Amino acid sequence: MKYLKFLLVGIFFGIILVKSEAVSWFRIYEMFRFQSFHMYGIIGTAVISGVLFLQISKRIALKNVRGTQLDAPKKEKGFIRYLIGGTIFGLGWALIGACPGPMYILLGTGVYSMIIVIIGALLGTFLYGVLKSKLPH
Repeated sequence: MKYLKFLLVGIFFGIILVKSEAVSWFRIYEMFRFQSFHMYGIIGTAVISGVLFLQISKRIALKNVRGTQLDAPKKEKGFIRYLIGGTIFGLGWALIGACPGPMYILLGTGVYSMIIVIIGALLGTFLYGVLKSKLPH
């Protein structure tokens, strides 16, 4: 029962994404063809909200569920790996029409072809876990 609030927030967030058309393949297609500002506005709002929330949480020493202070770990500097990773992520997003979060929302709205995408994402995650020690980081 203590995790019910997280389930409810997730359901609410899913409804917002569906109603704002953020999970619409057509809106994603428009974004990648630079035909509409809709998705860029949503993503930009999310980035700005995330930065503001992080700064506020640092100032008021916000704690997580376990009682430890929220912290954003420092990332290693590097350009090539982020370029390659972002390109792979973007190509997958463009080909599938969904980024990882909305895959589950789309499945919930009845887009059953997302089962294939989710299985592929899980297999890719498993493969990365197996090969992680052999990959340059």
